[in-house]
Amino acid sequence: MSDHLDQKMQTIRTEILNAMLPNVVFDGWSRRALDAGAKDAGYDEIRARRAFPRGLSEVATLWSEQSDQRMLEALDELDLRTMRIRDRIAAGVKTRIMVNTDQREALRRCVAWLALPLNAGLGMKNALNSVNEMWYAAGDQSTDWNYYSKRGLLLPVYTTTVLYWLADTPDEAGDYPDTWAYLDRRIDDVLKTFGIPKRIRESLQQGFMGARDARDAGDIRDAKA
Repeated sequence: MSDHLDQKMQTIRTEILNAMLPNVVFDGWSRRALDAGAKDAGYDEIRARRAFPRGLSEVATLWSEQSDQRMLEALDELDLRTMRIRDRIAAGVKTRIMVNTDQREALRRCVAWLALPLNAGLGMKNALNSVNEMWYAAGDQSTDWNYYSKRGLLLPVYTTTVLYWLADTPDEAGDYPDTWAYLDRRIDDVLKTFGIPKRIRESLQQGFMGARDARDAGDIRDAKA
């Protein structure tokens, strides 16, 4: 019974979210847009507040999670295994952006709302979750410090590409070649940067090994003495 109720509430939440997005274009990412969406979906304001007890932040998170899921479904149709890692990541970022092409203006309003100081933490959390899904889809299985460094490096690539896309103008085919060129440049920058931690780690490991060898040599000399 509980699972049925949870599924029913999830359906209500999705219906309200989908109905809300067209209103965001006019009313911004606001309670007014949420209430209008609930009404358009056939629910009253009380049901909207029950569906989203934490308000607009919960709506933004649901939209981000559903967009991540749509991204993963689209990536499943690509043969990522035959691609280079950089191409897998580029495909992830591009796909994550393009799943909301039809709601571009609503996304612009949501991004502006998330940029407010009180909401910045939520925006960062949602973006990190998206980046994490991209890396997993790309086949990343790291669990050490590389797990955090990879996501930390991809996060600004993803977020700035979203902002570039929102300011970009599509070509006659409805594509965004300037945005994807920007994405490629950012990934190139990351690949150059990603080599720095590796070299530092190797240097530190070599230094540690050298120190340990020197210590062991000292222990041997002391023992002989």
